[in-house]
Amino acid sequence: MQTLLSAAQLIAYEEQYGAHNYHPLDVVIERASGAWVYDVEGRKYLDFLAAYSAVNQGHCHPAILKAFLEQVHKVTLTSRAFRNDQLPLLYKDLHEITGFDMALPMNSGVEAVETAVKAARKWGYTVKGIPEGQAEIIVCSNNFHGRTIAVVGFSSDQQYRNGFGPFAPGFKQVPLGDAAALRAAITPNTCAFLFEPIQGEAGILIPPDGYLREAESICREHNVLLVLDEIQSGLGRTGKMFAYQHEGVQPDAVIIGKALSGGYYPVSAVLARREVLGVFQPGDHGSTFGGNPLAAAVARAALRVLMDENLAARSAELGAYALARLQQIKSPIVREIRGKGLWIAVELSQRARPFCEALKERGLLCKETHDTVIRLAPPLVIERADLDWALEQIEAVLA
Repeated sequence: MQTLLSAAQLIAYEEQYGAHNYHPLDVVIERASGAWVYDVEGRKYLDFLAAYSAVNQGHCHPAILKAFLEQVHKVTLTSRAFRNDQLPLLYKDLHEITGFDMALPMNSGVEAVETAVKAARKWGYTVKGIPEGQAEIIVCSNNFHGRTIAVVGFSSDQQYRNGFGPFAPGFKQVPLGDAAALRAAITPNTCAFLFEPIQGEAGILIPPDGYLREAESICREHNVLLVLDEIQSGLGRTGKMFAYQHEGVQPDAVIIGKALSGGYYPVSAVLARREVLGVFQPGDHGSTFGGNPLAAAVARAALRVLMDENLAARSAELGAYALARLQQIKSPIVREIRGKGLWIAVELSQRARPFCEALKERGLLCKETHDTVIRLAPPLVIERADLDWALEQIEAVLA
């Protein structure tokens, strides 16, 4: 029988035997349900990070669990060498919910970003007629699209890049929200503009109203693909199914992940017009696990929960309430409070880590980003009373 270990013992094992590529708060979670998590010593915490928006539907949602268990007893992996009965249904669901012509499923978010980059480049060569090897993709400074070599190569954050070069060429950076800079950066070899409609890891940075519409117009004018990374901002987080819907634009491709599985399994996808994903031929791209029947069944259930429980509208309502209340805090250390839906940044004039640790001691879990920002992103199923309690803890710690 396994001996129960204390939080201190488990933390010591992690520090001794694990690579130190994260700086977690010292809470050791053992189980979770809805918006609440419980540590190995029985303490209860309200989750205000939602696994970086991967559990928008809440932890261990019973409807997704049911789909997971039903599928896991049937078949979990066939590879794409054969067809399975769940993937076509996921394709149909994604089309009906999002309107995109085609989807290409992967596993992690960054795999889907790499997929979108490959699709954009191949579209540039085969459809737009860019000379081979000359395709350019424009990205935004302060972006976060993942951690692979190609992706960190076009990051502006030096920590993501230091010690990992050389990097892949073919990327240009412009500031988020600067339409003039985007226009100036485009050349005949530009195949795509890839960006987050709201930058999450950078501190929930929101471009000016109208920027997405202007970016769409510029891309259409120059025959450049508009590719949006909605891995964190999508699937209800900002009060719409996708953040781009706040401005009514229609991107050529959208990258999704995280909440696409409700936290049960790594599932991501690129959604796009047929002209974009249609450039792939058998053998051009693939993944052993991408599109497996377990992933597809889980994703279908996760999407149904988002739709059936109207979680985007819930995010809009509760997010507006939380933002208005937080913006009333009077504190000399608060520089700005901004957000969209249940995705809110509290930017401080000093390091945010001590405040996250103080909130943990009060039973509220959130995490700093970019040193001075507290990121707030609870599961979208959070109860109003629990949200009120959390806001009281934040108000007390900041004020």
